[in-house]
Amino acid sequence: MSQEATHIADMTAGEMTAGFASGEFTPTEATQACLARIQKFNDKVNAYNILNEELTYEAAERSTERWRLGTPLGPIDGVPVAVKDIFMTKGWPNRKGSTLTSTKPLEVDAPAIAALRRNGFVPLGRTTTPEFGWKGVTDNPLDGVTSNPWDPTKVSGGSSGGSGAAVPLGMGPLALGTDAGGSIRIPAGFCGVVGHKPTHGLCPMWPPSAFYPLAHVGPMTWTVADTALLLDVLAEPDPRDVTLPNCPISFRDVLEHVDLSGVRIALSPTLGYVKVDPEIEAAVIATASAFEEAGAIVEQCDPGFSDPLESFNRLFYGGAANALRDIGPEDRAKMDPNLIKVAEWATELTLLEFMEASNERADLTEKMSLFHQKYDLLLTPTLPIPAFDAGLEVPQDWPHDRWPTWTPFTYPFNMTGQPAISVPCGFTSSGLPMGLQIVGPRHADALVLQAAHYYQQARPLTSIRPALLG
Repeated sequence: MSQEATHIADMTAGEMTAGFASGEFTPTEATQACLARIQKFNDKVNAYNILNEELTYEAAERSTERWRLGTPLGPIDGVPVAVKDIFMTKGWPNRKGSTLTSTKPLEVDAPAIAALRRNGFVPLGRTTTPEFGWKGVTDNPLDGVTSNPWDPTKVSGGSSGGSGAAVPLGMGPLALGTDAGGSIRIPAGFCGVVGHKPTHGLCPMWPPSAFYPLAHVGPMTWTVADTALLLDVLAEPDPRDVTLPNCPISFRDVLEHVDLSGVRIALSPTLGYVKVDPEIEAAVIATASAFEEAGAIVEQCDPGFSDPLESFNRLFYGGAANALRDIGPEDRAKMDPNLIKVAEWATELTLLEFMEASNERADLTEKMSLFHQKYDLLLTPTLPIPAFDAGLEVPQDWPHDRWPTWTPFTYPFNMTGQPAISVPCGFTSSGLPMGLQIVGPRHADALVLQAAHYYQQARPLTSIRPALLG
């Protein structure tokens, strides 16, 4: 592999397609560069669990020919994409981190994959997830533990942890994630990438998630510009899902002219009730100056809701229990024991307890809608703590057993269905990434992306890559 080809792996998707268009390099060469990174670093972080170079190169070579003829299929034609091992993908098995799943290749694409295929993507491989995507860290009985590219002794986050670990190491410029409680934003925050949870329903999902209506499909990338590029594709409608009407705008286009003057921004470092690591709290408070420089009006203000953890647990773990309802004791013994515990806990919930949680979800949605009548955007930390030791669900000596207790900034906005993005905002003294979460009202994905794009350009960190790369 030449130095030039290796360098391609560090490019954004936008830079890659510019190179394809100019003839500087081809999709096949870009794919070679990303696969070389996977071969070099995957054993250190365990980001990918399934590779099929024959299928990958077939797609790359078809794209190379399309670019030679000047007939690319779409804005990501030829770009290598990391696919979370939870999306149904024709020609690939869908293992979901579970020994109970089949190794047989599928014959149908999920909506996200169908949209990617229409636009000429190159599937790099399947990225790791906890079993059935149930928790905020990534380890499972099938694939083992996925680690953080900035420090492989630490967690990558989850459930899209493999996708989060792949992007910083150049093992794919674009990656797919899903998010029902923070599963895009948690690994984005821990791994120093951009991760966007779109407005619920913007990106079609099929089959329906076990965690519906909390679940979202979204992009994970190195830059906000690439996030917008991928979101344009993922938001294409699909008849198998009742989604929002076809989006009338291009998210890439709205980044061309960003004007935040007069935008009203609430800064809430703790939501009024969260204990936050002092370095992270200071870093998030410091982001206010960047937005003020753009003419935005920033005020420190909490949204005014109490922690909805109990209701979230009922809704989320109720989904897990429903997904496992037909799995018998013999097979359950082969699964993540903590997944079994939360599912069994949820089976004891009464219908009225579940409906009470649904009512709180509706109440929280109303509260945030009214909050956004005064404030266009809300800034919070993505996570209150830096990445902790890999292989654990919660940090050592944590006072609670389950992962949502350390993700208090993410799951409330799954309950409300609002768009929320995590963008890097610095590093701890030990060199671990910190994330800023930008939340907007429902359907304001464009404004959320504009704010994140502006911040990333005003306080750029994209030139800093993990030390593993040397």
